[in-house]
Amino acid sequence: MIKVLFVCVHNSARSQIAEALLQKYGGKDFKVESAGLEPGELNPLAIEVMKDEELDISGNKTKSVFDFFQQGRIYNFVITVCDESQKERCPIFPGRVTRLHWSFQDPAVIEGTQEEKLAAAKRIKDKIKAKIKEFIAETKSYYI
Repeated sequence: MIKVLFVCVHNSARSQIAEALLQKYGGKDFKVESAGLEPGELNPLAIEVMKDEELDISGNKTKSVFDFFQQGRIYNFVITVCDESQKERCPIFPGRVTRLHWSFQDPAVIEGTQEEKLAAAKRIKDKIKAKIKEFIAETKSYYI
């Protein structure tokens, strides 16, 4: 089983989306979690766009990457999903682990009408989904 942790600043959208999508498409070959440096509130746009995937993340809680570290959790991959402007704030999870960085825009900073925000959040979700599917194909061929 491949253990994966997705990390972003608030664990409110991108890392939550990535976690849910890897669970859906990766199946039993992956154990996946997500966490943030400064856990916030789950972003309503993230909840809404995941309905397209028939996934309900509305009951998810945001989690602290520091709690996971203190619990001694070990991962094969730690993937940060902060955008480039926040890359420096994106936490590093210590230990012997493969670290990857996937840059995605933060849905929390999208401006416009609710429809425009939702459309932009869907585009972000679709980019995350494409990256997840690529990751699964590459990782399974190497690890499984």
